[in-house]
Amino acid sequence: MTSDTPDLFDSLPPQPPVLPATMDDGVLPLDSYAEQAYLAYAMSVVRSRALPQVEDGMKPVQRRILYAMHEMRLAASAKHVKSARVVGDVIGKYHPHGDTSVYDAMVRVAQDFSLRYPLVDGQGNFGSRDGDGAAAMRYTECRLTPIAELLLAEIDRGTVDFAPNYDGAFKEPTLLPARLPFVLMNGASGIAVGMATEIPPHNLREVAEAAKLLIRKPEAALEEVLTVLPGPDFPGGGQLISTPGDIREAYAGGRGSLRMRARWKVEDLARGQWRIVINELPHGISTAQVLSEIEGLTNPQPRLGKKEVSQEQKNLKQLVLGVLESVRDESSDKAAVRIVLEPRSSKISQDEFMAVLLAHTSLEAGVSLNLTMIGRDGRPQQKDLLKILHEWIDFRFVTVERRTQHRLGEVERRIHILEGRMTAFLKIDEVIKVIRNSDEPKLDLIWKFHLTEVQAEDILEIRLRQLARLEGIKIEGELNELREEEGQLRLLLESRKELTKQILKEISEDAKQFGDERRTLLETVAPVTIAEVAIPDEPVTVIVSKNGWVRSRQGHGIDPNSISYKSGDYPFFVAESRTVQPLVLLDSKGRAYSLRVADLPGGRGDGVPITTLVELQDGAKLSQVIADVPETKYLFAGSGGYGFVATVGDLISRQKAGKAFMSLDDGELPLKPAKVAGGTLNAITANGRLLLFPLAEMPEMSKGRGNKIIELDKKDALAAVLVNYGNTLTVEGAGRGGKETKTHIDGVALDPYRGKRANKGQFIDSKIKPAGLG
Repeated sequence: MTSDTPDLFDSLPPQPPVLPATMDDGVLPLDSYAEQAYLAYAMSVVRSRALPQVEDGMKPVQRRILYAMHEMRLAASAKHVKSARVVGDVIGKYHPHGDTSVYDAMVRVAQDFSLRYPLVDGQGNFGSRDGDGAAAMRYTECRLTPIAELLLAEIDRGTVDFAPNYDGAFKEPTLLPARLPFVLMNGASGIAVGMATEIPPHNLREVAEAAKLLIRKPEAALEEVLTVLPGPDFPGGGQLISTPGDIREAYAGGRGSLRMRARWKVEDLARGQWRIVINELPHGISTAQVLSEIEGLTNPQPRLGKKEVSQEQKNLKQLVLGVLESVRDESSDKAAVRIVLEPRSSKISQDEFMAVLLAHTSLEAGVSLNLTMIGRDGRPQQKDLLKILHEWIDFRFVTVERRTQHRLGEVERRIHILEGRMTAFLKIDEVIKVIRNSDEPKLDLIWKFHLTEVQAEDILEIRLRQLARLEGIKIEGELNELREEEGQLRLLLESRKELTKQILKEISEDAKQFGDERRTLLETVAPVTIAEVAIPDEPVTVIVSKNGWVRSRQGHGIDPNSISYKSGDYPFFVAESRTVQPLVLLDSKGRAYSLRVADLPGGRGDGVPITTLVELQDGAKLSQVIADVPETKYLFAGSGGYGFVATVGDLISRQKAGKAFMSLDDGELPLKPAKVAGGTLNAITANGRLLLFPLAEMPEMSKGRGNKIIELDKKDALAAVLVNYGNTLTVEGAGRGGKETKTHIDGVALDPYRGKRANKGQFIDSKIKPAGLG
């Protein structure tokens, strides 16, 4: 960015949009107006609604709520007041928006299942983790929690700047003087225009230790910080199963995804029976959600636009009901989460039982991490963990310096006043005489006793009882204390070392007072996948018809003549497979789709159209089918003469819309994939030119176009490929009169056709139009 390029996120407050000048006819172009208006809206959302500040972790509405409650003297020791009263004060003084938005923000900072360290102490119904909303604000009551003191205790000590409110009638803080990094402790979630934030909460003690580590050792690496701050700590507990490497990568880049799972215990019952009790859930997952998911698995309903449940749903139902007898919710005020799962039989492995539920419900789920916030420079940015802590530390040093300077000014003013009083106390008779006999006592006091105007004004306003002998002792004692404090304050301002010691001491004291134990267990476990809980490995025969109907039949060795098809339909692909293997499809445009063989409809019916199981791209038709294990290698080639080697696993996709696999030019079609069963690639063109060369000359790729296999004439095309040991070859095709015929070439007869990749090859002697190789 050049120096003259305007920055949309300048540190100054956003100004109203400058609209372009009207045209000669007085009409403002709509596109210009929309562009400027939307830009102003986007900046407002980013800076004033969605993203927290790195210094105090607050969004504007949250900051205004806490400050308004502070001004209303609603500390933790105060009596609760109606939430409506607080909302009204916030709207009237600082946040001129709807009362619902303000109340919703206050409810969130009061929920102990949303925030790791709630800032508002709510009394009444403030919602539940199952998604129940809070009661109306006229029913609930609130006050600040003790930990809110860490945000507000120093706000009247000159620590932060104040700005006029929306109408200039009041002042409001631009930041709160956070004594700890609340942006990490409580996290934040928000969606702006073009950006979003998802900051997970962390443990107070661990955050404090990380801050102290970087204060003592600013050059510390992320690995050192992660020894004291190993990962998020969610309010609902749960178990973080991501590896330390994944956690480090997410913190280093400021973005990532972590895996969490529920925590449970096994309760032993009579006669060898047992049951599982879930007592902690992943962050953001509710009891109602888990129960709804289990209900959807055990009692599936047809998907939108379908008349009956799919084979996949039937398989899942059978799988879950095979291990689960019943589920019930026993959550209460004594146990926030208690989901009881009873197995079908006590003989079922407990690990297998939980693996099925973890794989198919939100008992194991992902948690996003996106450390986007507004930094010290006033600009939104995705920050890594070290940058967040360094920016907060910089803010804390500035805050403590300002607090110290503010207190020093108070101390100096008080010393100045007391020195004047001490002068008056020591010369009380003369002071009284001057005041009694003077027409302008203030000026005479200043002249006679060398006082300042402030000191003289104070002497004239004090009561006579404050000049008693005992009062003089008090003045002298207070002066000594203040002079000692003045020396300590000056030392803090003049010595970075002493200032650092003071900040470290305060962080330690705050961590000791407000810190608690970690709730989320950090223990790496391999995530449960559907493959781990797959249905039994059984032999099946996959049947795909030319018109695109797919099905399976149990067992191998089925007579092809016993397979019936719809009228006018005939076999396209019949192969022996297993229930644990994938079925891979290639369309005529080179896109790959995959299904589980176990999910195919069984029985002796006609099956279902493939288009109900996958979403073929527009204008594409089913072209090739593979049923094999993911590790098996195949040569994939197009009629344009290019190809590459890939595994079946490279074609697998979880999306119904599949994935891009082969790059084909217009008019090209994918050929039948050639299983790698040797080291020689055999390629034959439609005009009968044959070429053999080592397979090692072809690249292994996960997708793409590959390398040229054979040089083609303009009107020629690659007809078939085969990978074998290169000792024998069968060319299949049409002979005279279109009759299907075969010709065999083996031994030394193959030598004339051997060459290098991308050669033209040689014409075969046989009068056959090639269509395949075997």
